Amino acid sequence: MSYSKRKPNESMRLIVIFFFGGFLGLFIGLSVPAFSTTKLNLPSSLLPSIDLSCIRGRDTWSFMKNDDSISSQDQLLNSPSKIWVPTNPRGAERLPPGIVNAQSDFFLRRLWGLPNEDFTSKPKYLVTFTVGYQQKKNIDAAVKKFSKDFTILLFHYDGRTTEWDEFEWSKKAIHVSVHKQTKWWYAKRFLHPDIVASYEYIFMWDEDLGVENFNAEEYIKLVKKHGLEISQPALEPQKGLIWNMTKRRNDSEVHKQAQEKPGKCKYPLLPPCAAFVEIMAPVFSRDAWRCVWHMIQNEFVHGWGLDFAFRKCVEPAHEKIGVVDAQWIVHQGIPSLGDQGEAQTGKPAWRAVKERCGMEWRMFQGRLTNAERGYYKSKGIDFSDLLAHN
Repeated sequence: MSYSKRKPNESMRLIVIFFFGGFLGLFIGLSVPAFSTTKLNLPSSLLPSIDLSCIRGRDTWSFMKNDDSISSQDQLLNSPSKIWVPTNPRGAERLPPGIVNAQSDFFLRRLWGLPNEDFTSKPKYLVTFTVGYQQKKNIDAAVKKFSKDFTILLFHYDGRTTEWDEFEWSKKAIHVSVHKQTKWWYAKRFLHPDIVASYEYIFMWDEDLGVENFNAEEYIKLVKKHGLEISQPALEPQKGLIWNMTKRRNDSEVHKQAQEKPGKCKYPLLPPCAAFVEIMAPVFSRDAWRCVWHMIQNEFVHGWGLDFAFRKCVEPAHEKIGVVDAQWIVHQGIPSLGDQGEAQTGKPAWRAVKERCGMEWRMFQGRLTNAERGYYKSKGIDFSDLLAHN
């Protein structure tokens, strides 16, 4: 009897609770701002069992995809058993710092023995030549001016490499061969700053340089003595010399400024009257090269215009860039690079190559100016009046 009396009361109580709960839910739903599923932090083990499309549809899945890398990092940072080092080089965050080796070199190693016994001494400097086999005698003479403290690297634009083994030094040199490419094309792809970081100075020379009056060791001494970050040997005055800045002087070890023809030097501390060396035989310090490498444009292969922009990489440029008079060379002006081109619409191969050089120079100047203007604009600085001589 008591059971039958309690049953209707309990039914009524359930009905009251049901309506009260519905009213409360409606009130909360209208009062609290809509929450985003991006705030949910569900255990990953539960995610496969949830139909995400029922919650937010495609937006939820898009969020999960876009934030996958962030959530992975968060999990790694919050898990003591996982490695995540943000200060490691990009892509190596999952490695312990002690195993990360971000730099390399061109040192030749043995295939046997202990690695730490591979060398009795390591080269301190790097010299590169962009060469064709026709200039083998010139290159042989040049290489012999560099001691065992230099790594020799030849970039072959004609594809001929094995023939160079007639020279004993060639067997210990590094050879890179790609048909019909230029010094700056090779430099951008094979001389990354982290690859050449072991070298104090990097010489990037053409193949048509006379070196009878040049000594590499003495050159390095003078560069260090005068604090040059970017330099070149002076050029023996002869027909065809373009810039007074690179002309040899008889009364100095090094010079950093020059007088040019009228109208050439509006600003005496800027190229071509100061802070300037040419692209035929530049020498870069390790730090200067790290900057210059990033300035080389991937598709501009001839390097024209770079010499006017080297100054962007050292400060003050008119003191850190100079020409070494006491060690000089002769630019022979052999037009071997022009022979690697192709005739275009009736123009000879050398003419087509030269036109490309000039075009790249103009394009590089425009790109650099636009980059500087964009930078200053982003900082809210009106630098239009200073772009010409900044």
